[in-house]
Amino acid sequence: MSDAAVATAAPKLTRKDFVSDQDVRWCPGCGDYSILAQIQKVMPELGLPREKFVFISGIGCSSRFPYYMNTYGFHSIHGRAPAVATGLKISRPDLSVWVVTGDGDGLSIGGNHLIHALRRNVGLKILLFNNRIYGLTKGQYSPTSELGKVTKSTPLGSVDYPFNPIAVAMGVDATFVARSIDVEAKHLQDILRRAYEHQGCAFIEILQNCNIFNDGVWDSLSDKATKADTVLLLEHGKPLIFGKNRDKGITLGSDRRLQVVTLGNGASEEDILVHDETNRPLAYMLAHLEHPTPIGVFHATVRPAYEEAMGKQLEAARQKLGPGDVDALFNRGETWIVE
Repeated sequence: MSDAAVATAAPKLTRKDFVSDQDVRWCPGCGDYSILAQIQKVMPELGLPREKFVFISGIGCSSRFPYYMNTYGFHSIHGRAPAVATGLKISRPDLSVWVVTGDGDGLSIGGNHLIHALRRNVGLKILLFNNRIYGLTKGQYSPTSELGKVTKSTPLGSVDYPFNPIAVAMGVDATFVARSIDVEAKHLQDILRRAYEHQGCAFIEILQNCNIFNDGVWDSLSDKATKADTVLLLEHGKPLIFGKNRDKGITLGSDRRLQVVTLGNGASEEDILVHDETNRPLAYMLAHLEHPTPIGVFHATVRPAYEEAMGKQLEAARQKLGPGDVDALFNRGETWIVE
């Protein structure tokens, strides 16, 4: 490299470069702190200047995220972050656009926008923080709250059947679907890197603890004493084995449903299913597996991104019709003057 090139080379970024000057205003102990830290750690590794990153959010505790990232960002309106982000991505496909939403913001008023961004395969990275509660509005039940959940808005217990975010994403043929946990720092970082590298829409459900209004909702998955027996780590090409003694696994039962077996008790490792990220039917079954709870990449496939297909369509139109002329467009056909 020449001396001139060295002199003009961009300095290497660090986590501090992605930390904004805004005071973080989440409740002490909130799982959002951990998620923010992992994202700020990963961003410098991706090789993009800060002005190429944009964080767009809706409304909710998670949606304060753009304030805390020293990048471009937009705190939009309730549930509409995917729509705003879609507009930005198709007009500026060179940007890395990240959507931060919650189970309330993304799956209630924003549910329609979310599923169509996934269906279209817009090149967004969508992070859905799932704490199974409305935190910002002080503890009402959310679209992911479990049956019977007692909250301020369901004092007798919720009778709503909850959304399964992973199953929702699989149901609309999302091209990248993953799950992680707020306190699993290394795992979350790995999933964020995978999402960035994915050419298309990446959806990550992040299980996040609201220590004020739904404390301990994911304790069994994060507690060192229990997580080995309650969490199934999905790794492409590796058998679906879990447990403190690595003696439990997932097989396909005679009823064509996933079932848990104990190795050595009539089952061997050869009977255990091997995870395949490209196998959509397997991913869909894993999406509905609750005990143990899978984390990792459920499904990843390649399909043209929406902005790529739109760009090719526009270029074909230019080749056929020539460059556009706004004045000619406004003055074509019948016109009139209002006095």
